[in-house]
Amino acid sequence: MKYHMRRHDKEIKDAVLLRKILSQTRHVTIAMAKDNHPYLVSLNHGYDSERNCIYFHCAKEGKKLDFMRANSEVWGQALVDFGYDAKECTQSYATVMFRGKVSFIDDAEQKRKAFLIMNDQLKSSRKRLERILKTKLSNAVVGRIDIDFMSGKKSKEVTIE
Repeated sequence: MKYHMRRHDKEIKDAVLLRKILSQTRHVTIAMAKDNHPYLVSLNHGYDSERNCIYFHCAKEGKKLDFMRANSEVWGQALVDFGYDAKECTQSYATVMFRGKVSFIDDAEQKRKAFLIMNDQLKSSRKRLERILKTKLSNAVVGRIDIDFMSGKKSKEVTIE
């Protein structure tokens, strides 16, 4: 069944703008399911516009990994919150919803690239990251969500730069 956005005036149709939002946010929320049970988690991430994918890292074991390994299809959302105007009783926002498949990266050079993308998105120190990666890269679990669908919505008054 195909759905459509009821408020066409709020729909973001521009793929460049959708990608810009994914590259500006610091967190995404990912929904997943295993054995007909839902699970939701928020993650730091890095968006790779060349591959149209999201990188994340996590512990070597846990609920999130169990769910993703059981069912690699996920749904996610990135939100830019521009604040609430109490006088007008309106919320200003831009959001991207996306669907994709999760895979995990084993190759050390690909992991390193993923960490650089995540680090740059979080605007963190590369020098500190390089020091950490020298000792911890081999033990890191790095996931990639290859996005196959995106849609977006924003309040009318919002402009993304």
